[in-house]
Amino acid sequence: MTKWDKAAVSYAAMVLLAVGCTSVGRVGLMTKSGASPVDLVRDGKYDELGPAEASSCRWLLIGVIPYGNADPGYVMERALASTGGDALLNVSTSNSLYGFIPIYNVFSITCTTLKGTAIRFQH
Repeated sequence: MTKWDKAAVSYAAMVLLAVGCTSVGRVGLMTKSGASPVDLVRDGKYDELGPAEASSCRWLLIGVIPYGNADPGYVMERALASTGGDALLNVSTSNSLYGFIPIYNVFSITCTTLKGTAIRFQH
């Protein structure tokens, strides 16, 4: 076996042992917890603060031991923390899941990314 054959076999083994998928979606409005979106939107008065983006990942070892937080609410709070906003408008979401040796669920990573326009409601 040549060195290129060994590299090809190694690469093929890595591909077979790792799988991943990504889903993408859109959300019209995401608000901080505790806010009533109906009351806030009814007035329709807000200031645009500009683009906001955040992402976070959760690692899962042996299908039991978690580390990190990829909850969309947590990611939204991180995106708003950098702008001081109350909500995100026209949010695009991306959720990715990567599994290594997926048959036995030895190690997996899930990541959530949110991008949108941060707004602050006028009270």
